[in-house]
Amino acid sequence: MNAIARITQAASRVPAATANRITGLLVALPTSIVLGLSAWLQPSPEGFGTHQQLGLAGCTMLTVTGWPCPMCGMTTTFAHLAHFHLVDAFFTQPFGLVLFSGTVIFALVGWADVATGRGFLERTLARILRRERTVALTLLFGMAGGWIYKMVTMHPQVFGL
Repeated sequence: MNAIARITQAASRVPAATANRITGLLVALPTSIVLGLSAWLQPSPEGFGTHQQLGLAGCTMLTVTGWPCPMCGMTTTFAHLAHFHLVDAFFTQPFGLVLFSGTVIFALVGWADVATGRGFLERTLARILRRERTVALTLLFGMAGGWIYKMVTMHPQVFGL
């Protein structure tokens, strides 16, 4: 019997509530770490570069081209939102509000499953999958819109503003 078959067989013997708790933890832990780091970071007044407080390098795309990457300002927006600076967050990177909200929702749903084992995460994902195309297009166009917004705010002269 191969490894995948053994894992599948073992998983089928785990009670549903236990499986829901484990899955909930696998979602709740990383999302909570992201939210905790966001609260720990101080938002950069430049509107980008907050991630450098974690010891990470500056954005390669911005350094090489002078133009922001599609995720430019997201860490700064998350830090603003974790500090309840809603207006600053919006003007830093509007799409960050959507991603931050999703992170909070998945953290809460994950912890609810850890606490109860009732399968909230499974039902949430089923709802999302029923609207997969709409969700995917919303995320795609939201990210593109946020990127365009960031380009315009960083280089208004190029856009005649």
